[in-house]
Amino acid sequence: MVVERERYVVHLPVRAADLAGAVRLARVLARWAGVLSPADPGETTVSAEDEQAIRHRVFCDLRMPAGRRCLLRADHDGPCSRRLTRH
Repeated sequence: MVVERERYVVHLPVRAADLAGAVRLARVLARWAGVLSPADPGETTVSAEDEQAIRHRVFCDLRMPAGRRCLLRADHDGPCSRRLTRH
């Protein structure tokens, strides 16, 4: 029998020059945290400290066949992937 664990959100305030900078930092932190099995980096969002109800998705929100989420940036072009593409 598999015991389902509850999900929690860890809020980590950071300083950034703008939303784009905060999203870039969140992508790096989420990828790093992805090495920890309980982490779900695909669910990462960013919000302004005073507007936490308005969340900006960092990664694509589509689920892949294995149940994990696509690791490409939100609103990416092309098919979803669990691997990052390098240009």
